[in-house]
Amino acid sequence: MQKMLKRILTSRVYEAAVETPLEEAPTLSASLENKVLLKREDLQPVFSFKLRGAYNKIAHLPGEDLRRGVITASAGNHAQGVAYSARMLGIPAVIVMPATTPQIKIDAVRRMEAEVVLHGDNYSEAQDHCDRLVTERGMAFIHPFDDELVIAGQGTVADELVRQTAGRFDVVFVPVGGGGLIAGMAAYLKALCPEVRVVGVEPLDSAAMAASLEKGRRVRLDSVGIFADGVAVREVGKASFELCRRYVDEIVLVDTDEVCSAIKDVYHATRSIVEPAGALGVAGLKKYVRREGVRGKTLVAVNSGANMNFERLRYVADRTTLGERREALFAVTLPEEPGSLRRFCTEVLQERNITEFNYRLAGRRQAHIFVGISVGDEGERSSFGRQLANIGFESLDLTENDLAKTHVRYMVGGRSSEVSGEVLYRFWFPERPGALTRFLASMGESWNISLFHYRNHGGDFGRVLIGLEIPAEDESDFQAFLERLGYRYQAETKNPAYRLFL
Repeated sequence: MQKMLKRILTSRVYEAAVETPLEEAPTLSASLENKVLLKREDLQPVFSFKLRGAYNKIAHLPGEDLRRGVITASAGNHAQGVAYSARMLGIPAVIVMPATTPQIKIDAVRRMEAEVVLHGDNYSEAQDHCDRLVTERGMAFIHPFDDELVIAGQGTVADELVRQTAGRFDVVFVPVGGGGLIAGMAAYLKALCPEVRVVGVEPLDSAAMAASLEKGRRVRLDSVGIFADGVAVREVGKASFELCRRYVDEIVLVDTDEVCSAIKDVYHATRSIVEPAGALGVAGLKKYVRREGVRGKTLVAVNSGANMNFERLRYVADRTTLGERREALFAVTLPEEPGSLRRFCTEVLQERNITEFNYRLAGRRQAHIFVGISVGDEGERSSFGRQLANIGFESLDLTENDLAKTHVRYMVGGRSSEVSGEVLYRFWFPERPGALTRFLASMGESWNISLFHYRNHGGDFGRVLIGLEIPAEDESDFQAFLERLGYRYQAETKNPAYRLFL
């Protein structure tokens, strides 16, 4: 702890980074009955805390290493932090980025006069290429989180917090990816303010630190979610894990809808739009308050970054009301007979605010309705389901069904009597030209596409839903194809939303 504390206090981050404000969020404070403060790391020159660690590491390099320049692999905020730092110090920088990286991020790095090398479809492929370039060019590699000087640079966020509050706050909520930010902050806070609770926040589908702390060793995830791409890390750093194991009190896990809701909360408080990873702190804070029932405390959330693709806002808006628990989605089964739909509307929906209503004739015995309604809380959602049952309408709550929320609600259209042997899969395609062509070219010639849905969400990866007619004798060949393809996928054939509507 003492070694890290000294490194934080002697950090050189302020040659490039700025001390960011700590602002109260009045509306959020009132609704949660606690004083909520936002640490505005989204106001750094590169719109992210990553500048702190990158600059601190580079500034401490020996003179010969500095002259040769620096190199890193990143598609996000670390790339901009390294590029900005190198320009400040007048040295060359090479940033290896996946070819799937949105153009806005590539352009941002190039504006900082760094050389951009595009390679591979994902971070792992970019990192492998970066390793080869390190050997070829002899440049210093700047790790995004697993380095003590990087961790110390990020730890200066905690130093500012203590000065800005005189140490008078109760809990701090910190986004967690590789663990550099929370490791530095936790080491500093437990040295100076041991009574402050340090809580990390991770997405449910990218919880490498939570899994590692639970096992007592670093765990490598098979796959990670792509929405909060700033924290999509399969394995946390060795140095950051050791510090987190000693000084972090707990990890809170949040889902995509909760993150979208938090983005809206931050916008209302600051009129700024943070990226999904940047909103994790607020999402975790809200979940912690609901779970623990705390009142009258001072709670701090770190807004870690604001490099948001504008195209992603549509997806965020779609999912926000679900994250706020203000919208519920239901599949309702009605008898296919005259008057049943009118009865459903007059006896059940009545004066309710309808957010979604999809129906198509699919058979002569039953009708399946996909309906969204505004609700005040979880209790109202449950009472709506009970009301349906009391009237005799069978229903299924789809509010937590990701297939329904991401795809089905946009494509309700009934079944086809012509389809046979259909299997349904979700894929995460790299958002780049040729991704679909590669998929189709690799397929068996006898496999027919029977369903397809894609919607651009402004991320590095596209979410694609595909139905295929696979003969029984080709099942093993199909599984081999999935593994060979290399895209992340998930089987959905047994999903009730698919069974009901598609």
